[in-house]
Amino acid sequence: MQPIRIGVIGVDNRGAYYVREFHENVPGAVVTAGMDIREEHLARFRDCAGPDALATSDYRELVNHPDVDAVVVASPDSFHEEQGLAVLEAGKHLLLEKPMAITVEGCDRLLAAHKQTDTVFGLGLCMRYMPMFQTMKKIIESGDIGDVKAYWCNHYVGKGGHFYFHDWHAVRETSTGLLLQKGTHDLDIMHFLTGCFAERLAAFGSRDYFGGDKPNDLHCPDCPDKETCPEAQLGDWPDYFTLCAFRRQVDVEDNHVLIMELEEGIKAAYQECHFTPDYHRDHIVIGTKGRLQNDQATDTVSLTTRRGSADAVYHIKAEGDAHGGGDPLMCRDFIAAIREGRPMLTDPLAGRMSVAAGVAAHESIRNGGKIIHISRPPV
Repeated sequence: MQPIRIGVIGVDNRGAYYVREFHENVPGAVVTAGMDIREEHLARFRDCAGPDALATSDYRELVNHPDVDAVVVASPDSFHEEQGLAVLEAGKHLLLEKPMAITVEGCDRLLAAHKQTDTVFGLGLCMRYMPMFQTMKKIIESGDIGDVKAYWCNHYVGKGGHFYFHDWHAVRETSTGLLLQKGTHDLDIMHFLTGCFAERLAAFGSRDYFGGDKPNDLHCPDCPDKETCPEAQLGDWPDYFTLCAFRRQVDVEDNHVLIMELEEGIKAAYQECHFTPDYHRDHIVIGTKGRLQNDQATDTVSLTTRRGSADAVYHIKAEGDAHGGGDPLMCRDFIAAIREGRPMLTDPLAGRMSVAAGVAAHESIRNGGKIIHISRPPV
């Protein structure tokens, strides 16, 4: 059986993971092409994929290359729509990093394009594959906590400055905001575990720590305060990851509270803070018979029931530390879905609805906490 030939758009950071995983660890796959606008990234790509792989700065060349069957788009978020559409229009299978796009309209254009193909279209919502959340899904489906009525999630983004405020993530024009860019994972898991999409929401948020009056072209290694600044990005980092986290350009919120009503009347709350000292997320699901909660620090899921008849603690084993074991399972599912002609677990409708919730949340924040109703895609 011939391997599925993979091209990767954006071969640094997240894309570099995909290159290694598909080329070295996923049976039945081989990386034959990589695209990036920076030559140093392409040089590292060649070291991994070999000299025969196509290395190009033009994503269209990769998409239309005859030795590419499927494409992973791992570029910055504002390019997802354009590059994803090109892949679908070329009739290639697509694994598109989250979020699906930075606008709901962009997601709907991708959905419409996919309807014209018979290709596999999956989203990089890798947390669906994490053994922790797979365990929680099975417990909910078993009926041990009864009918789900409430859902709370707290996300402590303790490395928020490191990951999100030294580059394009911190600017609305290129990210929309972090409830979309970062929160889309958790919003999707809330949809996944309950089997219900958000219907309406209201949100509150602000910049309570990051941003400020520093020059937009100030880089951490050049800053006179670099030895005392708690957010200084020092070391072997490229300059596009070392912009000052307190620069004037920063215009996304770093502290959010979101309340939602999901289908079937489920009440949900999500909180995300980017300047906490710790880094983990707690998902708490409450039903008519009990409560389910994860603990990332101990890799456990706890079930507590009203009468104590099904109380249990589940110890989770994950393969590696790539998103709690979710990444390798997602990559394998992409290849299996192509072979078997079926959808992935991370389907495009789910990707669209997590974007819709994130975009609506930012609209609510920027309009004084206004209640926003979330639409379904056009038929």
